[in-house]
Amino acid sequence: MSFEVILKELVEQVPKAIGAILVDWEGEAVMEHCHCDPYDMRFIGAHKVLILTRLKEMKSNYQIGTVEDMVITASDMHLIAGCINQDYSLVMNVERSCPVALALYHFRKAITELKKEI
Repeated sequence: MSFEVILKELVEQVPKAIGAILVDWEGEAVMEHCHCDPYDMRFIGAHKVLILTRLKEMKSNYQIGTVEDMVITASDMHLIAGCINQDYSLVMNVERSCPVALALYHFRKAITELKKEI
């Protein structure tokens, strides 16, 4: 399955999803699928992967185990970011009214599919 298909399915399966983006270790967009301006999705992806990278660094400093994903809840949305491997991450944003558990379920399924493709 291609990156494009995986991202499209993720966004279409999650109610109130705004978009999802595959980014590299530098926060550069590889591919996105969204119901917003693609630039906005790339901006979100670039910044959220920096936070995820810092959290991954905590593994060695504080022995917390491997960081797999994170959820940031803001006033208008939930931002979800997760590691695919050392070099790639997935970032998704959904409206605040979206059930986080449902979004995480589909997000983690997408991570599994992306791991097979990378």
